[in-house]
Amino acid sequence: MSKLTWIEDELANLREQGLFTNIRTLSSPQGAWLEVDGRRVLNFCANNYLGLANHPQLRDAAKAAIDRMGIGPAAVRTIAGTTNLHLQLEKRLATFKGVEAALTFQSGFNANIATIPALVGKGDVIFSDQLNHASIIDGCRLSRAQIVAYAHNDTDDLRRKIAETTEYGRRIIITDGVFSMDGDIAPLPALYEVAAEHDILLMVDDAHGEGVLGKGGRGIVDHFDLHGKVDIEVGTMSKAFGVVGGIVAGRQILVDWLKQRARPFLFSSAMTIPDVAACLAAVDLLESSTELVDRLWSNARLFREGLAGLGFNTGHSQTPIVPVMLGEAPLAQQFSKRLFEEGVFAMAIGFPTVPQGKARIRVMNSAAHTPEDLETALAAFERVGKELGVV
Repeated sequence: MSKLTWIEDELANLREQGLFTNIRTLSSPQGAWLEVDGRRVLNFCANNYLGLANHPQLRDAAKAAIDRMGIGPAAVRTIAGTTNLHLQLEKRLATFKGVEAALTFQSGFNANIATIPALVGKGDVIFSDQLNHASIIDGCRLSRAQIVAYAHNDTDDLRRKIAETTEYGRRIIITDGVFSMDGDIAPLPALYEVAAEHDILLMVDDAHGEGVLGKGGRGIVDHFDLHGKVDIEVGTMSKAFGVVGGIVAGRQILVDWLKQRARPFLFSSAMTIPDVAACLAAVDLLESSTELVDRLWSNARLFREGLAGLGFNTGHSQTPIVPVMLGEAPLAQQFSKRLFEEGVFAMAIGFPTVPQGKARIRVMNSAAHTPEDLETALAAFERVGKELGVV
């Protein structure tokens, strides 16, 4: 018997349940339309909220930086990997976010697994929203702190869990800002009140809020006007910024500590030169105008209202992430397949990314979409929805 027979069995089981992920291949830049598996389709899959992933200003900035400084940093930040571009980006991000300091990482995932274990460890307690992203969950596990999950966006349950947890060293409350599968927003003002009441650190992962919420995309803390009240903001430049990279923002003392103890900062090479330069160009665009953010929200409202008008269940979304709730994974897989055949690229999401029975098509709106694009996509959703008996 092969030592990998168990994997064969598990893969067969995933296929039978409709949970096997088939990975499609792009042969074009990110945009409103894509070339996917040889077919031109409307893109409602990517996190390219503002359409910056192929923006000429970002491309030009990356090219110029390569000509001036090369491509790779060839070292970790603490040895020979910190360039003046990294420092410029961190200074600009701190100003953009309205905080004392910011630190960049190779991805938003790395930012979480760097920050959480650096702040809490064995004997400490993490209060974590039940629907937090996998990167938060993994960061919590790596910390070896006790993890206490509270009901999603339920501050009353959080208070109960805090009262029930009587043995601890340090404590921290961690929440996503925008929840990536449902598109709802964390009740950050209420969470701040709980954190302040009990003198607990408060951390928000604003991956889907960066470039989306707040004035000109400054994020959830700006959205709720909580500047100076949230201890740690984690974010990403891999979504609305159109590039790649992670952000941790807050007080200078926090950044100084992460430079000493955050393992992805200490032991993984720095962001590449063109990525850093492109991120700087993205900050320039966000600071210069709110046009793209405004268009994103306009498109999201139109599409959500259009889906609801057709009879689709769009859950509790408050943001440009719009789930089309279908229930079972095989139906979601079939719906996605038919949409693709109709020229719309929108992926099915099933267990374990979402709970069993909560499978969906997750629609990711973008400022890159035109009104005509939205009409085309809604017509495809209507045809497939009627064909499969969803509406």
